[in-house]
Amino acid sequence: MKRLLSLFIITISFMVSVAQAAPSLIPAPPQLSANSYVLMDAYTGDVLVEHNSREELPPASLTKLMTAYIAEYELAKGNISMNDQVTISETAWRMEGSRMFIREGTQVRLEDLMRGIIIQSGNDASVAVAEHIAGGEAAFADLMNQHAKLLGMNNSHFVNSTGFPAEGHYSSALDIALLARATIVHFPQNYELYSEKYFTYNDIRQPNRNKLLWRDKTVDGLKTGHTEAAGYCLAASAVRNGTRLIAVVMGTSSDEARAAETQKLLNYGFRYYETRKLYSAGQVLSDARVWGGEVDTVKVGFSEDVLVTMPRQNADSIPASLDLKSEIEAPIAAGDVLGKIIVGTPENILLERDVVALEPVSEGGFFKRLFDKVKLFFMNLF
Repeated sequence: MKRLLSLFIITISFMVSVAQAAPSLIPAPPQLSANSYVLMDAYTGDVLVEHNSREELPPASLTKLMTAYIAEYELAKGNISMNDQVTISETAWRMEGSRMFIREGTQVRLEDLMRGIIIQSGNDASVAVAEHIAGGEAAFADLMNQHAKLLGMNNSHFVNSTGFPAEGHYSSALDIALLARATIVHFPQNYELYSEKYFTYNDIRQPNRNKLLWRDKTVDGLKTGHTEAAGYCLAASAVRNGTRLIAVVMGTSSDEARAAETQKLLNYGFRYYETRKLYSAGQVLSDARVWGGEVDTVKVGFSEDVLVTMPRQNADSIPASLDLKSEIEAPIAAGDVLGKIIVGTPENILLERDVVALEPVSEGGFFKRLFDKVKLFFMNLF
């Protein structure tokens, strides 16, 4: 009974500490002239707007986001270095379409090739990096599909590193957004490359094809794509006032249209939504009762920051309730899940997140454990 009363008091204290939020009035999202699109909060992964977002479509050069992601993954692992000298094969040199204009038999720094992929959308640079990492493009495509599976890209299959039209090569707006989010969150140290407007190699200066980099100072990435089958595609990201959004638009009619339609999505998202940090990593929410431990309580909180995407009209705060396990027994390791927090109202739950022990608690001595067992037994009788 006392344990239940304790839980009730914790729940009530969370509820009364927040103001009553006004109802959110949000207009319908814009209807875009595109085959498929999605708007995602980069920090929480919440999808704010979508249309045919899981439809399997040719991704054109949006494919290169995966090529660059794998290179960034291998860099983080220490398997390759930005200073690697990559030997350019005849296969890479002969690639058609957009190119970095690397020469067969020369050696090019990996960092230059990364800029060639991201800024110049070079098919030749993409093949050169694929060969450097996996020995050949077919093996690299297998690696691409393994990473896609790990990222939850359930509507994607890659055949090459470039997005050059090929049977069985497809992705979706949602999957590209997941990939863009992984790029931003997992490898922030390399993300500045996606915002660079120009890159010069072999005395040839080429602009980044993402027009939003010039039109919207909050946009800092990511990648364009175009083939006849795919239409004009764009994956873009922008950050305003601590909120970062990702917009992916596939199958528009022109270079101008993909920029304009993507801008509509971003403007809508920033106008009506925001990312808020509700709790910080290590923040103590409660001291939970521990049975059979050296001490009688354990600090409970979160191992990571807790973020939520919410309408901007919810100005001040939102309700949250803490639900702990009814009986918490020692030993406890730091990070053990001891309950959950529910944020929102019963009609609109924004998120549920595990709460964990922020510190270890060892077992108590024999008599301490015995005393707690007897005390718990009689408490449960009532």
